[in-house]
Amino acid sequence: MRLKRLFITVLLVSAPYMLPAQLTYGTTGLLHAPSAEMQRDKTVMLGGNFMNKEITPPTWYYHTYNYYLNVTILPWIEVAYTCTLFKAEALGLKPYGYSGFTNQDRYFSVRLRALKEGQFWKYMPTVVLGTSDPFTSSGGGVVSSKTGNGYFSRFYIAATKHLPIGTEEIGVHLSYLYNERVEYSLNGIAAGISYNPSFAPDLRIIAEYDSKDFALGATYLLFNHLHMQVELQRMKYFTGGLAYKIYLK
Repeated sequence: MRLKRLFITVLLVSAPYMLPAQLTYGTTGLLHAPSAEMQRDKTVMLGGNFMNKEITPPTWYYHTYNYYLNVTILPWIEVAYTCTLFKAEALGLKPYGYSGFTNQDRYFSVRLRALKEGQFWKYMPTVVLGTSDPFTSSGGGVVSSKTGNGYFSRFYIAATKHLPIGTEEIGVHLSYLYNERVEYSLNGIAAGISYNPSFAPDLRIIAEYDSKDFALGATYLLFNHLHMQVELQRMKYFTGGLAYKIYLK
């Protein structure tokens, strides 16, 4: 109940600033599900998150943190490098005198925009092809291996369309995710709805299904640079983070 009250408070306090960023993967997106939205050209994001154990692959049976660097190189390509922290106890290093967070999992993400919204037809959605953690260096050494250290492996195609409703606008997002992981299988539809109220255009409220769980959250862009995200997975497990945006152009 305390986390729920905190979440609602953040929503209310945030309401009067937002470009989409999916802090859990260090990429543009919804909360935990992909979208086809992109950052503006030459945007750099530096960020980090508290990640509830309920949102991570089963390897993390404890709450953890991640941090990342994300660059939109051109309007149609985005690359991110994300690190997620391991505890020494989980790695069997406690007998050697280590404790707490002592190691990290590292992976790249790439997103390519194939179609721009309204490009050939006024109802055309934006379409993005993306992947996170596509390769693993152990347990097989192949793309999307079933085992090994490609914990966050996923491949997806996502579509997004923004729809005006009176003076307001909502975003409708649909994607298909796939991987071959044994312990964290992804093979299904994800969907979400986002809403940027006209009275607070940098506030963004999101409801989603990430192919495994439902979640409700919000993001907020403060002073055009500080991006905040809060999420309640299954409406009760809190995950949240911060990112700083730098515009090189």
